[in-house]
Amino acid sequence: MKKYLIFAVMIVFTLLGGITAIQYSQTPLVLQTSYIYPTQRLVSPFELHDQHGQVFTHEQLQGKWSLVFVGYTSCPDVCPTTMAKLAAVYQALPDNRDLQIIFLSVDPQRDTQQKLLDYMNFFNPEFIAVTGEHQQLLPLTRELGFVYAMVGEGDNYQVDHSASMTLISPEGKRFATIKPKALKMAQIPQISTNELINDLQAIRTSKRL
Repeated sequence: MKKYLIFAVMIVFTLLGGITAIQYSQTPLVLQTSYIYPTQRLVSPFELHDQHGQVFTHEQLQGKWSLVFVGYTSCPDVCPTTMAKLAAVYQALPDNRDLQIIFLSVDPQRDTQQKLLDYMNFFNPEFIAVTGEHQQLLPLTRELGFVYAMVGEGDNYQVDHSASMTLISPEGKRFATIKPKALKMAQIPQISTNELINDLQAIRTSKRL
């Protein structure tokens, strides 16, 4: 009788432990500046070229986290500020081997291969810069949650573009968006360096468990 009682108690504790583990695994991540998409879809096939003149496709999103930001090298403010921030974030992460930073230029007319190469070399040579024709860029940027538009005429036009970032999972799926926010009234929205580091670590750690 005692053996059956002990066996029953062991089963109860095993079940309780399993329930606790399930509840723990379903605990939502505490993120500070990111929003995880409830439905994560594969990024559609595309073909662009990087700063080394090499073809860059959706297949190169496999196997690593990809943090994507849109902009252009002639951008006077948002782009250099964001790129400097990304360089700091990349260096601050204790392990960045599973992360690639991708600068998606939406100004193919002016952003030549050499310009993209010089731009990446200035901020971090390990970063990837890619671009292509607008018929390739428009559907990709829309899919990743970005918008952009040319403003002005002549050679000195500006490009209005999103200041957010998109995180793509190692499975090549659109995983999360990182949006700038204003901490005070009338303040220009920004993505906090510390908050971005926190979120990237939290997300990548949770996926490893």
